[in-house]
Formats: sequence, C-alpha cells, structure tokens
Amino acid sequence: MLLLLAIIYLAFISLGLPDSLLGSSWPIMRGDLNASLEFAGVISIVVSAGTVVSSLLSTRVTHRFGTGKVVAFSVLMTAIALFGFCLSLNPWLLVLLAVPLGLGAGAVDAALNNFVAINYKAKHMNYLHSFWGVGATAGPLIMALYLSQQQGWREGYATISYIQFALVAVLLLALPLWKRAASESLAAGGEQPAPISNRNAVKIKGVKLQLLTFFCYCSLEAGTGLWAASYLISQLQVSAANAAFWTAMYFLGITLGRFICGFVSERIAEDKLVRAGVLSILVGVVLLLIPGGAMLAKIGLMLIGFGCAPIYPNTIHLTPQRFGKHASQAIIGLSMACAYVGTTLMPPFIGLLAASSSFVVLPIALLVFSALMLFSTERLKHWPQSQQNN
Repeated sequence: MLLLLAIIYLAFISLGLPDSLLGSSWPIMRGDLNASLEFAGVISIVVSAGTVVSSLLSTRVTHRFGTGKVVAFSVLMTAIALFGFCLSLNPWLLVLLAVPLGLGAGAVDAALNNFVAINYKAKHMNYLHSFWGVGATAGPLIMALYLSQQQGWREGYATISYIQFALVAVLLLALPLWKRAASESLAAGGEQPAPISNRNAVKIKGVKLQLLTFFCYCSLEAGTGLWAASYLISQLQVSAANAAFWTAMYFLGITLGRFICGFVSERIAEDKLVRAGVLSILVGVVLLLIPGGAMLAKIGLMLIGFGCAPIYPNTIHLTPQRFGKHASQAIIGLSMACAYVGTTLMPPFIGLLAASSSFVVLPIALLVFSALMLFSTERLKHWPQSQQNN
C-alpha cells in the first residue's frame, strides 16, 4: 500500500497545480484574448460549479467504477482542459474548458479523500493536504518561468498539462494496485455494504454540523487568502509588497501546519487538533480586530494560517469513524460540495460588503465563520462514534 500512497500523494500535487494558475496568468492572458479583467470570475465560477457537481456525484460514480478509474479519468479531464487553455483564442472557449477542469478536480478530491480516510492513518491525511499546497505553490512558479516570454502563458499551461498527462499514465499503470487494495479491504472487513445516497446521508444525525464546518472553514480560508492584503493596505497602511509577503506567510502557515500535524497526529487526538486549530483562528481574528497596529495583525494572519491547517484534513479523516464507512463517501462528497460553495460565494460577498463600507468587515466576517466552526466542531466532538454499525 506504500506505493499506492506515493501515487496518491502525486495525485494531490497534481490537484493543486491548476488551482492558482488562472490568478497568476490572467493579467497577461486577458490582453492576448481581448478579455475584461472581471471575466476571470466567470471562468472561476464555472470551475467551482463543476467541482460541486462532481462532488455530489462522487458516491455513485466511485461505487460503480472504483476509485482508481475515477481518479485516472478525472486527471485526464483536467489534463485535456489545461491543454485546451493553451490553444484557446477566444475567452468563451475557456469557459467551456472550465467545465471538465472543475468536474475532474472535484471527483479527484472527493474520491481520494474518502479512500485515504478509510485506508490510512491521520498523519497521511495531513501530509496529503500539505502536498496539495506543494502543487498550488508550484503551479504559479512554473507559470512565472514562462510569463516573461511573448504569450508565454500558453507554454505555462502546456507544461502543466504535460505533467498531468504523465500522471494519467502513472495512474493507468497503477490500476492493479487499486484493485489489490480493494481486495485486501474486502478480505479484512468482509462484504462492504452498498454506499448510501446523498439524500439519506444528509438525514444522518450530525452530518449537517459537518457540512456547516466545511462551508465556514472554506469561506474563512478563501476569504482570508483573497482579502488579507487589501485589509493590511487599506486599514493599516502596509505597503503592497509587504502585504503580499504576509499573505504568502498565511498560506505557508497552512502548508507547514499540515506537515506538523502529520508528525503529531499519532500522539494527539484528531478532534483535539481540530479544536486547537479553531481556537488559534479565533485568537488570530481577535488580533486583526483590536487596534494594536500592523505587527499584531500580521501575527494574527500567521495564527489563522496555522489554525486552518488541521481542520480540513482531520475532519475528513474522522468521517468514517463518526458516520460509518458505508456513508463516508456520500458525506465527504457533500462536504466537498459545501466547501466549494463557500469558497465560491463568500469571498466575493465579503468584497461587496467592503466596497460599501470598509475592509474592517473582513475580521468581523472571519469572526462569524470561526465562531460557527467552534460551535459545529465542538458538537461533532461529542457525537456518538458507533454509527458505522448502523
């Protein structure tokens, strides 16, 4: 299973590679394509809609075709979409290509998260999500190598697509490993019950609390990432370069925090890691709110980043324990869908509020999200862990 785990890590790096490409390349792309600045939002919304749809369909699709085939085909879809980006001469073609890009990303996310939650320890789930951060960091760096060239963004997208195609080849060769893992799981646990539908999953007690957790978490993570620099500049008169640096430190805090969680997860219970993360976020948000100057706000951003680290992966990993293996794929798919809805809708909403007042609304919104997360995660902590036998 170690070789399969290494392939899963590669798949999660590949999942992160396209996530930051549009933002880093759009200022140059839009000029070549005669597109408006805000048109990137249309592409982003279509990608997000695709991820929501594929997350909701993940239970049915994964049960029918198996995790290995779903992941291989989904990565193939993203590879084809990215290669299409590099050939596009019309911005509306990018909208069309955003459909398979979103569908592929959502299917990989839901299928791999459930597989790792069932078959591997918590440390691997934390490492897995830190490897997504490696991909999300590497994507813009690869693009940056090409942007200095004329229409170099096309070469950047082509290079990322070639990496994805190479991974598809690895995933196809690894299909026997997925079959072996499924056989070993069946031998160890006997015949597995059929997965349940999304509608029945929502009815399970406690599931709505988990969905609320993921909606609030991703709203907070994405909202902070998008608007932290604007907050520092407008409210605390920090320079643009310095604000960008501390926004990067926020994302670095998430990535490093997940590596650290991987090391300590065998000694500290996952629900305690989640609690520590939420409390760290609350302290960080308070430091943003109080009038203590720029340095306190920067420390607050780092605390929010470190606090974000354990929440997503450990809550995912606890899903089969809390609700049962038969329900975990549906619940994780629903959780991914709620996460993507929060990522898509809440950051623009915060921006609209800030435009009509000031960026002081950012820490207030983050305080609301973190308080709701504290409520939902504490309730989930005390949820009966015997439902897998139901």
